[in-house]
Amino acid sequence: MTLLVALSWIYLVLVAEGMKAMTGNGGSARYMWLMPMGKWDLYNFTLGFAMWVIMMVGMMIPSATPTILLYAKIRRRVQARSKVPWLTATFATGYLAVWAAFSFAATGLQYLLTELRLYSDLMETDSALLSGLILTSAGIYQLTVWKSACLAHCQSPISFLTRHWRDGAAGAWRMGLSHGWYCLGCCWLMMLVLFAVGVMNLLWIAALSVFVLLEKLLIARKMVSRVTGFALILLGALRTIQIV
Repeated sequence: MTLLVALSWIYLVLVAEGMKAMTGNGGSARYMWLMPMGKWDLYNFTLGFAMWVIMMVGMMIPSATPTILLYAKIRRRVQARSKVPWLTATFATGYLAVWAAFSFAATGLQYLLTELRLYSDLMETDSALLSGLILTSAGIYQLTVWKSACLAHCQSPISFLTRHWRDGAAGAWRMGLSHGWYCLGCCWLMMLVLFAVGVMNLLWIAALSVFVLLEKLLIARKMVSRVTGFALILLGALRTIQIV
């Protein structure tokens, strides 16, 4: 998993270099082929989808690692050792399948915004109103019961595994899917914030990745969620009136 996350971040850095080159900020133009550019044909849609999937791997796997490792630990106690890596990989694949589905939807949204001329070549929304709406919506969602309910499942790996345990490969897949859906329910609007701040803005990608991890691990995680929610609402209001 560490290697997978590391490779994902290497890819993100290379894409960011291509973005810098496109804007004349000194990046390397040889990496521009890694991101969708020009007409949104099947090739560019596939490239955009791959970009989102890799980004979700880099951002979400670290926060899911405690649950994945605990699953493997429990499996080692009740399963033949030779089957543990396969079943753990199946669990992780089920988790990533949910984020792949989100990535497909995000790519479709990116295409739609481009067609509506609300999305720039810099991979961010052109509309201050839309950017403000995205940020404000993400902030409000942080304060809802739906957010709290999904976060509760993500915060306690042992509780999640106890409630959702299934045997066999099919069970591992279903458990991975379940964990992925709760994680998606917890973080989907935070991921859409990237449309407002720049899909390939490495600083924001890193900040959101750290936030997702801390939100699940810190003792005062509810406070973290609320403070972040109010901060995003304020940022959204400021963006709407074009102060930031």
